[in-house]
Amino acid sequence: MSSHHFVKEQQEPALVILDTSGITFDHIAPLLEWVPTVLVSQNEVYTVISWGIKIDLILAEMEFQKSHFQLLEEQYPVKFLGVIDSQFLEEALQYLIATKHSAANIIGFNHLKVHDLEPKLEFLDLVVWDGAVRYFPVKNGKFKKWFTMCTIQLHAPENTLIEMRNAAGSKLIHIIHSTMVDVPEGVSEFHANDIFWIGEFFD
Repeated sequence: MSSHHFVKEQQEPALVILDTSGITFDHIAPLLEWVPTVLVSQNEVYTVISWGIKIDLILAEMEFQKSHFQLLEEQYPVKFLGVIDSQFLEEALQYLIATKHSAANIIGFNHLKVHDLEPKLEFLDLVVWDGAVRYFPVKNGKFKKWFTMCTIQLHAPENTLIEMRNAAGSKLIHIIHSTMVDVPEGVSEFHANDIFWIGEFFD
């Protein structure tokens, strides 16, 4: 395999599965279309195996590695990526940055902690899946998209102001915890002075 092809492969968003609560195989099946690198936390290994997904790396603490070493043979060529103090996501992101990945879907991460991920956005495009909502960052404070009529969530530090413009007019939204916004069918634009996250319901 040439180095050219290797770099190209890493452009596909990796899949980091931390917690499958509220998630079914059907939710993440579309993310597997381009055969991404798949990293799975030790607690979800058997669920993911039962879905028939090929795992590349198991994020595992030493005790798990010792008691589940047979997985290396059963799921060959899977490898363990060592984790200390349950820092599963931190280890996964460090690995992806080191291996020149450019993006990742993170399954089962608490959206209230997405701001902790913002320092990593310099290196990785991240989408966070928390239950039935998919969150993506608007890094430059401006975003424009065609929506079907739906409700979305705007997530930013409390008291952030986000302007929304669409067919219904222009509206300044004062962010408090879990700010839900109804958007009409058509193009909506969002503007803020800093990074914010948009949550879309996928059920």
